[in-house]
Amino acid sequence: MSAPLGCPLKRCCRMARGAALALVLASCAVGPDFVRPSPPAVQDYTSPTAPVVLTPENGEAPQHLATMQSISADWWTLFASPPLNEVVEQAIAGSPTLVAAKATLAEAWQVVLQARGAFYPQVEFAALAEREQTNGSRSAGVNSARSSSSPPFNLFSLGPTVSYSPDVFGLTRRRVEQQEALADNQGYQLAAAYLTLTGSAVAQAINIASTRMQLSAAEDIITQDQRNLDLVEQKYEAGKVAQGDVLTAESQLANDRTLLPPLRQQLSTARHALSVLVGRFPGEWSPPDFELTAFKLPADLPLTLPSELARQRPDILAAEAQLHAASAAVGVATAQMYPSITLSASGGFESVAVDTLFQGSSLIWSVASGLSAPLFQGGALLAQKRAAVDTFQASLATYQQTVLQAFGQVADALRALQHDAELVDSERSALDVSSTSLALQRLTYEAGKSDLLTLLTAERAYQQARLGYAHAQGQRYLDTALLFVALGGGWWNASDLMAVSMPNSPPRADQRPN
Repeated sequence: MSAPLGCPLKRCCRMARGAALALVLASCAVGPDFVRPSPPAVQDYTSPTAPVVLTPENGEAPQHLATMQSISADWWTLFASPPLNEVVEQAIAGSPTLVAAKATLAEAWQVVLQARGAFYPQVEFAALAEREQTNGSRSAGVNSARSSSSPPFNLFSLGPTVSYSPDVFGLTRRRVEQQEALADNQGYQLAAAYLTLTGSAVAQAINIASTRMQLSAAEDIITQDQRNLDLVEQKYEAGKVAQGDVLTAESQLANDRTLLPPLRQQLSTARHALSVLVGRFPGEWSPPDFELTAFKLPADLPLTLPSELARQRPDILAAEAQLHAASAAVGVATAQMYPSITLSASGGFESVAVDTLFQGSSLIWSVASGLSAPLFQGGALLAQKRAAVDTFQASLATYQQTVLQAFGQVADALRALQHDAELVDSERSALDVSSTSLALQRLTYEAGKSDLLTLLTAERAYQQARLGYAHAQGQRYLDTALLFVALGGGWWNASDLMAVSMPNSPPRADQRPN
């Protein structure tokens, strides 16, 4: 009675699994284990420390820096502008940049899954049908009587092959760890793209509102210039002033009209930029006519502690993930200098006739193990490891530079808000004084008690104060938005983004037990 089919193959598989398990339990991952860099030990972003309360005079809105307050994922809603909220949501939904970043991230995670496949045995199934003729010289001497060729015959075979490479020295684990770190990098790149997109959309909306405010001021100034010219012409016709006064008023009007084209170009540029951010062509979509007076200046500004910034900024986290990948690459290069083991088992049936293929006598099986170790590579493996170490050092320096730049941006934003509060206070005071002075000078001139030059000087002071105040207000709103962006924008509180950038996955290679 023949043995049950497949029993030898089953025994071989059990033996291979037992040997593989013993090797895995005794294995270890060579190379360095990654340790996250410690956050900078600094206590403040600026020296001296930026004031916590920013309170301009002349009725301007105050702002307060709150270190214990969390940053909302939709921080732009603090400006209390429904059109702004709608535009930002449109940008998030329609930006090709985010689509590309999500696709790149998805690709990175597929590469991780591909790398993880090496943890498991590889099973293949093959079927073969061939016709061949053998020569007796393959098994006997060339001059042997048996060296004559045998008649042609058919050969049929089929069956599975199982192969497994135990990760004795952690080569597979380090490769998977490297790919997981690169996937993390792409996830943080997506978060950085999201932060840049939302921050840029808010900035362009504020630019539109600020420029429209400056345009309105310039148009009012031109209207007043025209009133001055009409008044001077009336006095000239009455013989009360010389023709030179008329020419001076005309020159003032012509000069002030030159303010309009640059502001209109600035407005068009901001509109077109916002259209592109939303993912629409400038010719088919136009952003709303934002008004700065319709925005609300956020009174409470969340301020992340310096020790937390390195764990929140997506560009810092992306650089850290790249550093992690470089560390794993050192482990890969180190593991390639050690021996590798391959276990394999195959079984199936082989017969010269199809009708006898599945009989017990046609059963075949084999079990094999192999060991390969690099002996001489001309120094290539050592150079590869040294190159990986150099790459790690470069990635470490890049990470440190990224942290420095991030802290510098936060410091710039804090100082900018402090100076904005001072500037808007000064500009408002200058506007109030120049407006009162201009009104008095116009009455004096109309009464014939002052000359045109004095009136134009007051007009010029008012013009500069009006434009300066509009620009200072817009800059204060813009720097407020830049502070939110510099602090990370609360992207980690965006559940939809977190689900895409950091998807649920099996245990990471660097979290597996040795």
